[in-house]
Amino acid sequence: MSNATDGASRSQFWALYLTRFAEGFGFITLITLLGTYINTLDPQATTVLGVTVSAGFVIGMYTTGFTLAQTVAVVPLAWAGDRYDKRTVLLAVLAVGAGVYALFPLVDSSGSFILVRALQGFAVTGAGLMTLSLVGQIADVGSRAEKIGKANAASFAASIVGSLSAGGIYDAVGFGPIFTIITVLMVAAWSVTWAVLDEDDTRIEGFPFSDLAVSRRILTMTGFRAQYAFAVTMVRTWVPIYVSTEMAAGGLGVTGIAIGVTVTAEKATNMVGQLFTGRLSDAYGRSLFVFAGGGAYGAIAMGIPFSAAIGTAVGAGVTLPILGELPPAYLPLVAFSGLLGVADSFREPASMALFADEGTDDGSVASSFGIRELVWRPGSVAGPLIAGWLMVEVSMGSVFYVGGAFAITGVLTFLAILANEHGRAALTAW
Repeated sequence: MSNATDGASRSQFWALYLTRFAEGFGFITLITLLGTYINTLDPQATTVLGVTVSAGFVIGMYTTGFTLAQTVAVVPLAWAGDRYDKRTVLLAVLAVGAGVYALFPLVDSSGSFILVRALQGFAVTGAGLMTLSLVGQIADVGSRAEKIGKANAASFAASIVGSLSAGGIYDAVGFGPIFTIITVLMVAAWSVTWAVLDEDDTRIEGFPFSDLAVSRRILTMTGFRAQYAFAVTMVRTWVPIYVSTEMAAGGLGVTGIAIGVTVTAEKATNMVGQLFTGRLSDAYGRSLFVFAGGGAYGAIAMGIPFSAAIGTAVGAGVTLPILGELPPAYLPLVAFSGLLGVADSFREPASMALFADEGTDDGSVASSFGIRELVWRPGSVAGPLIAGWLMVEVSMGSVFYVGGAFAITGVLTFLAILANEHGRAALTAW
């Protein structure tokens, strides 16, 4: 390959990394400001067609409207990406995204917020599917996980910057300038993508989901991923709940920036890890990294309930500048959160590369990633419901035991299927 071709390829990857950053920044900013929107819009019980809709349901729809739109968008967007030009589809969803973020400052009611959040779900899903599909398609098989890891690192970098800056910007200047920044980022991503990215000439007739759904590799990954979705959704959601909930309810009762530090620890280690672990999984086998990373995630999650005992034993109850007075469990919990990011950084690029490998073989990489998204949905919806019940009816610690158990059973299922297919070579077969 010539130096000019190498440079063109690098430019295309950087364009896709910028798109991942813009998409991730917009997503995390809305998550960070969700509570502020609830306070600002002050949702009240309303009547629709004679039926009273509670304020709790309206608040739930702030998130569920986004998730439902994502779920509905996966199949048509993935199909369009394989049937037509992925570059064109990506440009279209980036244009929609820029328009959506420009609309947020105009939101003045719960109904309009839910509608715009649903449009955001469409844009976020389309941008995520197309960028990962194009990264997987452009990359050589020997560097696919490495390039996917870097794309994910760009998204995590956006999550860190967005989660740490959104609140401060809002306090200083309000909603408008925040969404101006996001809109400018989306327009920049659109412009760079339009200027740099080559047209995608792969075309898949028919409906590739049906063929991929019976692929042995996809089915094997699905057996793992369907269970792992419960683990990640429960654990990742409940770490900040654990750290912020009052002690009487089983939490640590810290507030403000101390909560942000706990969440950022996981994102930062995951981001840094994926800059390297993708390359390692390309060299030593993707299935090995899925098994090791998933199993480690489960084991670390099960260790979180011991944070208080560990902190008490080592005298971790301290008062720190900015963070203030911290209970003994806090610093061990931050360490566990960081370790969760390390573990998932081993699993995620390898897992994504396996789906990309399978889809790229016949040109249906967007549909392969679409299946990956759909498999995640049941766990991401049911997991928090299970965790909420466990927290109230059993204990805070039980959430992490059960969440960790889902990860362990997931990797054991993965290993059992691989061993049945490949024997002693199970973890080096892929």
